[in-house]
Amino acid sequence: MTHVQAIVVGGGPAGLAAALRLREKGIEDILILERETLAGGILRQCIHDGFGLTRFGESLSGPEYAQRFIDRVAQEGIRCVADTTVLDISSDKTVTAVSRKRGLMQFQADAVLLTMGCRERTRGALAVPGTRPSGIYTAGVAQNYINLQNIMVGRETVIMGSGDIGLIMARRLTLEGAHVKGVYEVLPYPSGLPRNIEQCLNDYGIPLYLSHTVTEIRGRERLESVVVAQCDERFEPIAGTEEEIPCDTLILSVGLIPENELSLAAGVALDARTRGAFVDEHCQTNVPGVFAAGNVLHVHDLVDFVSLEAEQMAESAAEYLNAGSLPACCLEVKAGADIGHVIPQRISGTRDFTLSLRVRKPMRNVTLVLAQKDRTVKRVRLRKALPAEMIQLTVRKADLCEDADLEVYVE
Repeated sequence: MTHVQAIVVGGGPAGLAAALRLREKGIEDILILERETLAGGILRQCIHDGFGLTRFGESLSGPEYAQRFIDRVAQEGIRCVADTTVLDISSDKTVTAVSRKRGLMQFQADAVLLTMGCRERTRGALAVPGTRPSGIYTAGVAQNYINLQNIMVGRETVIMGSGDIGLIMARRLTLEGAHVKGVYEVLPYPSGLPRNIEQCLNDYGIPLYLSHTVTEIRGRERLESVVVAQCDERFEPIAGTEEEIPCDTLILSVGLIPENELSLAAGVALDARTRGAFVDEHCQTNVPGVFAAGNVLHVHDLVDFVSLEAEQMAESAAEYLNAGSLPACCLEVKAGADIGHVIPQRISGTRDFTLSLRVRKPMRNVTLVLAQKDRTVKRVRLRKALPAEMIQLTVRKADLCEDADLEVYVE
């Protein structure tokens, strides 16, 4: 058993940013545990640009963005152990990990920072009927094959779902000479960012079909075709609208799920809305000394927000390590009308904090209201609000009272 002040589980953009901020706050004994052979997380395969506009004020590719943090981690002498899988985290912050070189290891940490990211929803989770041929990939797996392994996944492609990775892969496949026949989204609005709709689909003449879904997969050894159909307001296929589309590849871009199996093992309570942990304004979970940030907490649309949130978490973790505890957060933050989720779910009412949220549906010219009891804390007028775009607001302690829960809603 080895004692470590702070263990960061995951060496992606959140974990690297958190480790660096811990060092800036004077924490010396830091260990990053990373499952992959190299740090950087998902950014290593995101070779397109558009990263860093908020964090660095310039457009970078994913590997460039990650390398800035990797270089600084190395300069600061922060230990980053790659090719190491964390098997278990207990409620007393005992971390069990294994690696091919070092074997089984156990660490006793004073604080554990969860930055494991998220995983993709698969065909099995969707229960799409049909055969089980080759040629069906999640968007992230297809991106890995093409960008990191130089393997072309197919030539005649259908994309199910309009998540950002799927939109980016529609463009990538087109640039590699494949024919993308269309993107089929079950919702009546796109799931991805407007800029990706414009730059990845419209600029390349790739059609987007809203309120459509794949209802059947056909093929024996290799995918031969898919059947798509229009959907009603309950997302049920409409009989008589089926169309068979010949293709050899189906890309699934149907949502991301925070990777929280280790969190559950540690006794961390999860929010059914976000699939991530319940946290307070310090990014601390219900287990004292266990913190969460980045995509393991809730799915972000920009990596810049991931890094900034992780840095805020690290500041709170450093305060916890130095003081032994953090101020209690007894007030709930509730998601009201037309709000999908809110982060954090608990606040103290005694500090400024950043509120992150998503709306349930696309809306225009609405007012976002933050209220305690019958008192309005803040009103923000929005020209548009989209589920694909996370909204962040700074809430000042001067506007809060310390004895009432906070509700967020749209009117």
